[in-house]
Amino acid sequence: MLANFASVFSLMLSTFLMMVAFGLQSYVIPVRSVAESWSTLTISIFATGYTLGFTLSCIVTPKFVLRVGHVRVFTALITLLSIAILMCGLVVDWRAWIGFRAVSGFAIAGSYLVIESWLNERVTNENRGLLFSLYLITTMVGTIGGQYLVPLGDPSNTSLFILCGVLFSLALLPTALSSSPMPAPPARANFDIPALYRRSPVAVVGGFLAGALSGAWLNLGGVFTQKIGLSTGEGATLLASLLAGSAISQVPIGRASDRMDRRIVMVACGIAGVVSCLAMSVSIASSPPVLYALAACIGTVLFPIYALNVAHANDLARPDEYVAISSGLMITYGLGTISGPLMVGPVMDRFGPVALFIALAVYFALYSGYAAWRILQREQHDGLVAKTDFQATTVLPTPGPDVTGPLAQQDAGELIEDDTVPAWEQRAE
Repeated sequence: MLANFASVFSLMLSTFLMMVAFGLQSYVIPVRSVAESWSTLTISIFATGYTLGFTLSCIVTPKFVLRVGHVRVFTALITLLSIAILMCGLVVDWRAWIGFRAVSGFAIAGSYLVIESWLNERVTNENRGLLFSLYLITTMVGTIGGQYLVPLGDPSNTSLFILCGVLFSLALLPTALSSSPMPAPPARANFDIPALYRRSPVAVVGGFLAGALSGAWLNLGGVFTQKIGLSTGEGATLLASLLAGSAISQVPIGRASDRMDRRIVMVACGIAGVVSCLAMSVSIASSPPVLYALAACIGTVLFPIYALNVAHANDLARPDEYVAISSGLMITYGLGTISGPLMVGPVMDRFGPVALFIALAVYFALYSGYAAWRILQREQHDGLVAKTDFQATTVLPTPGPDVTGPLAQQDAGELIEDDTVPAWEQRAE
């Protein structure tokens, strides 16, 4: 067991440093944007550049890894992350930031893929849960720690942007100097979103809405903290509270969904999200501790709901279909993250910061309502092959451990042998 931990120590250290930089970047960008007096719509536009890059990376990064290997791609992606944030500090123009943020989204998604591929090579069935739990803790602690760096500097100058670039560059060192064996190249995976929808409508629609929710929050949550007059320290605590709520609730929600129809849990999470968001919308004038508690309540359902959709889709599939399903849902989620800021930004411009949580409540209501409607349309076990175990996700859904490991490559090979009709479509309802 100790040997397994030693083999991933350098990877975990690189991940931690990368996520500290990511947390700093994700907060300093909206703080600087508000300081520049850019409208929420403008902020939403260049935020969409980030999600476009993220979605594109899910499609093309595996091809680069297949050609040149994990370490070279990881080095290139971290370099792009450093360049993008430094350029944001150097060229403070929202039109240029669209491109810089697209580069950041592309690079961070690809980095997740490389890290999780590498980690999967090091785990066994006996330690998979423990090591991936360590990975989740590392990402969340790093993100929260990075957000708390913002109050230590001045977002109106380049110091925090430079610090972020330095942290991204430092993240290269542990992995670049590691003597651990390199992971195997990732598999090519076909995906067919229409076929996936015909097989599991609630997973596709729910995945899109989960993306819209997280995209709106991740890109506009920092704007909200500035618009209601919180200090950078108070804003960092509010953002951290939401992440902490997500970390606490993942396992209970997952265990509940393993014991009953997952769609019932989706309905409950959606209702909880509506109530929490409405409570936040009427409490924005309250003291910061009240806002922190409400943010934690929202966090308990905002991020974990994507994993419910992944698990539900896999419930309706054979093991040799997991790769294609994961790829399809990631694209669906990415499309949702693109739409979220574009839809919510103009509403915040028109009605003020409180509109963020009204909009999130609407998305939660749609998520819950659609899941309830699907319960009425199909029995829980209609087409069920074998119910899969719930697996918690990171803050940003990324390729899971089944996507790039040796078993996944074998499974993907089976899928590619006949790419005209996806296997799950053969059993569509």
